[in-house]
Amino acid sequence: MEPEINPDLSSAVCGQITEPLQRLLEMRHHDPFSVLGRHWIADDQWRVCVLLPNAGSASIEDPSLPMQRLGNTDLFEWVGSEALPKHYMIRWVDYEGNCHYSCDPYSFAPQLSDLDLHLFAEGCHQHIYQKLGAHLHKVDHINGVLFAVWAPEAERVSVVGDHNNWNGRSHPMRSRGRSGVWELFIPGLGVQVLYKYEISQRGTSKLSLKADPYAQSAQLRPENASVVCAESTFSWSDHLWMERRRQWDWQHQPVSVYELHVGSWRRDENGSFLSWRALAHQLLPYVKDLGFTHIELMPVAEHPLDESWGYQCTGYYSPSSRFGSADDFRYFIDCAHGYKIGVLVDWVAGHFPKDEHGLAQFDGSPLYEHFDARLAEHPDWGTLTFNFARNEVKNFLLANALYWFREFHIDGLRVDAVASMIYLDYSRGENEWLPNQFGGNENLDAIAFLRQLNEIVHEQFPGAMMIAEESTQWPQVSRPTWIGGLGFSMKWNMGWMHDSLEYLGKDPIHRRYHHQLLTFSALYAHHENFMLALSHDEVVHGKKSLLEKMAGDDWQKFANLRLLYVFLYTWPGKKCLFMGCEFAQRQEWRCDQALDWQLLSEPSSHRHRGISHLIKDLNDLYQHHSALYGYDFDAQGFHWLDCHDSQQSVLSYRRRADGESILVVLNFTPVPRHQYCIGVPENGTYRELINSDSQFYAGTNMGNSGLLKTRPVACMGQPHSLIMLLPPLAAIVLTRVGD
Repeated sequence: MEPEINPDLSSAVCGQITEPLQRLLEMRHHDPFSVLGRHWIADDQWRVCVLLPNAGSASIEDPSLPMQRLGNTDLFEWVGSEALPKHYMIRWVDYEGNCHYSCDPYSFAPQLSDLDLHLFAEGCHQHIYQKLGAHLHKVDHINGVLFAVWAPEAERVSVVGDHNNWNGRSHPMRSRGRSGVWELFIPGLGVQVLYKYEISQRGTSKLSLKADPYAQSAQLRPENASVVCAESTFSWSDHLWMERRRQWDWQHQPVSVYELHVGSWRRDENGSFLSWRALAHQLLPYVKDLGFTHIELMPVAEHPLDESWGYQCTGYYSPSSRFGSADDFRYFIDCAHGYKIGVLVDWVAGHFPKDEHGLAQFDGSPLYEHFDARLAEHPDWGTLTFNFARNEVKNFLLANALYWFREFHIDGLRVDAVASMIYLDYSRGENEWLPNQFGGNENLDAIAFLRQLNEIVHEQFPGAMMIAEESTQWPQVSRPTWIGGLGFSMKWNMGWMHDSLEYLGKDPIHRRYHHQLLTFSALYAHHENFMLALSHDEVVHGKKSLLEKMAGDDWQKFANLRLLYVFLYTWPGKKCLFMGCEFAQRQEWRCDQALDWQLLSEPSSHRHRGISHLIKDLNDLYQHHSALYGYDFDAQGFHWLDCHDSQQSVLSYRRRADGESILVVLNFTPVPRHQYCIGVPENGTYRELINSDSQFYAGTNMGNSGLLKTRPVACMGQPHSLIMLLPPLAAIVLTRVGD
């Protein structure tokens, strides 16, 4: 069967510049493969056409066939009937006399399958990151790199980089039609090649240079090129951890999270970032010693600005080069699992920055963002919001979430700023937003996306956690999608956090008038699966450190902070504490320098060490008493003893599970309460598990000598009672040890 004659080339022999070739020279041709490469023209004649900027001469190698320059252009052609190999070599000499050899990229057929493109267009290609982007690839035993990018409104897309002196005329890509995908296999390229996409905007031919949205490696800021990376050779050793996680019932197990910013936890002796491998050997033993079950990493995907903390991401598939390679990150997580520490990662799907090399106006049109500024612009952060109505955008984000689970064995995602995703009028004025099709302010596309995301993650990664930072009263955030929920595992309890910090910032003499700030969250404590988070957001931007938020003099500040931490660990909900708070960092968190570790070693720092000891003991208490975690999300695990003692600012309650009962009594004034009576359901002897005023925690060491015995006197509606001394600004935690 004879090959089809290419009409674009049949009249272009003898050095003629046809209209298609002219469009190619002007870099306006959407299909360079129709004119470049080898084509049958007529009468057993073949034509090979190559575009070689900066070439003085060119020829086809093996057999050696000279090529002719077309006019004064950078096009070279050969016409003849000689047999050529399927993938022939081009030899060309530049103007400096240097000789170059390359296999013609335009001799290769399309590499992406129609099925891949179809699934991507449908928004359901869960492995699209293995297709789009830059990947080491082999065709007919020839090694190279396959580049693919989605840019449906582009007039022309070229791969530019070190390999072609960043010249967009050298490697224009093949359009895959209605899919909007462009691809090009460049033989001979390998790892560590720097590249971007040069995109010509349709209609105006305006050029832009864009980093690869699917790149799995990127340059260290301030540079921003994408990097071709090698396939991972990392050998995982966390098989037991991953198998246990599949069976892990996190709802009825302790979850205590240490949140940190990798770039400012510690620095090396030169003030530079620690690598993932250094962090594995410094951070993980420290976290293990403190007793946390998980760490939560603020965003680790590539971002250009340190001060954004990672929340303005430009490289969604690239672990930040600040801390090493992707395999270094794998090593860190593998080590964490060896310490039996889970790893959660902050994930930003609510917005992205406007950096020129990023996703904004990617192909000259609003591609990842919405075309209407009333839906695209994020008023709080000067960023853009994703267009969740577009299948390819949803696929980009869905596959990205799965990428972190599959490729890095993470144990959960904490999804940032969920409220900004699900409300169309989030932080917008009356005429600054568009209602949905039913006239409401709900972003129905974003809601559908979140439900789909949570369903897939929970189905494919049993035991993994999806945690929402959702700051409103949106119902059923952590309830299954099949009953109308968003499907998250947990939701941060912002109400408990705000109320507790507001209360403890008040002078104790006035606290009696604000008792409801402590008790109100009990009304909704089991409406969601809550995580109690004292996060990074509460210790920056003039909000002060947790220690400095506390009312009173220095002694009272430390006592109040100890009281807050006991409240955190004994109230219903899983736990999360930001780095530095575990030793009462005095200054606000600063992302450009390490924590104030000297506070733990100075002679006068016994109070800071006391806080650290308390956190360690609270984690130990929490994990060894199922009453404190077994029914975090069930009302049967919590009972008030007395929530009405506002005059003395005392709160008392009982946590229970599996036949165990834990009593908690909190005194929020600096006045010791002698002969304080609480009611208990069972008689016997009760032992103090925690006294936050202990001298071990740098308190005044007032207490009850460790043991208390009940009286057969009814109190607080209970048949028995305990008489105790409540230390000033302190918490007592008790458990029954015998009749």
